[in-house]
Amino acid sequence: MKGKKTMEAIELESVKLSNGETLGYRFRPGGNETILLIHGNMTSSKHWDLVLENLDEGYTIYAVDLRGFGVSTYHQRIDSMKDFSEDIKLFADELGLKQFHVIGWSLGGGVAMQFAADYPDYIKKLVLLESISTRGFPFMSPQPDGSWERLATREEMKEDKLRYIPVSSAYKNRESEPLRQMWKQTIYTHNEPEETRYQEYLEDMMTQRNLIDTYYITNTFNISNEPNGLTEGTGEAAKITAPTLVLWGENERVVTREMTDQIITDIGENANMVILENCGHSPLIDDLGQFLNVVVQFLEPSFAK
Repeated sequence: MKGKKTMEAIELESVKLSNGETLGYRFRPGGNETILLIHGNMTSSKHWDLVLENLDEGYTIYAVDLRGFGVSTYHQRIDSMKDFSEDIKLFADELGLKQFHVIGWSLGGGVAMQFAADYPDYIKKLVLLESISTRGFPFMSPQPDGSWERLATREEMKEDKLRYIPVSSAYKNRESEPLRQMWKQTIYTHNEPEETRYQEYLEDMMTQRNLIDTYYITNTFNISNEPNGLTEGTGEAAKITAPTLVLWGENERVVTREMTDQIITDIGENANMVILENCGHSPLIDDLGQFLNVVVQFLEPSFAK
């Protein structure tokens, strides 16, 4: 821990974008190197708290709430990953951010990749943490005959009893226990947050207002050169020129190794992978020290401990 001084320096702020949305973000002052943190589905900037508190103070950090998460607004519905990418561009412009590092976690990895392809001049280095593939994240639903079917539309997804209905019901009824059990089974594989922090995370999850839309855009996302079963690839992965670190936990239960390998294949020689030991979908909790050390060594060797 960096101590009370560091935690007190972290502020939750907001900025209005030219498209009418307002994005919340957590800010931690630091040195000349700047990092933008982009969270995943069912989370917000709140879930980056341990990184904000513990990452080397040589870095200035911004952790954004994507549109429809946390304290951010959700006036306009998202239809593709480019909507999030455009928000990030407007966010960076409003705050005067240029040439910064980006760390994207899970869904946030997809946002980060789209942003890196759309605006390569903004990014110095890119870190993809347990990220969805360059070819998306398939929304599969079990069928009565025991087979699995990939759903294609929001309407189909709203009938899904495995992923959509349980989460949306927990959100609607403000029931944190089903969310806790879901994260225990799929996200935390080595450690769990201490109880006060855990409860704050669960409460924060229920601020999400775009669940069906995030499922839809991750299902259809494809910046590769290969069809993914729903959409043709745009080939935009080739536009990602920033040095890219792909992090995958050896105990991952959400993102498969195949999906991770697809990222390496589609981005090409600029991307390299590191496997995190004893980690699942949230290395932030499973092994924060390992995660921070690998990231710092990649971003700026001189900061490495």
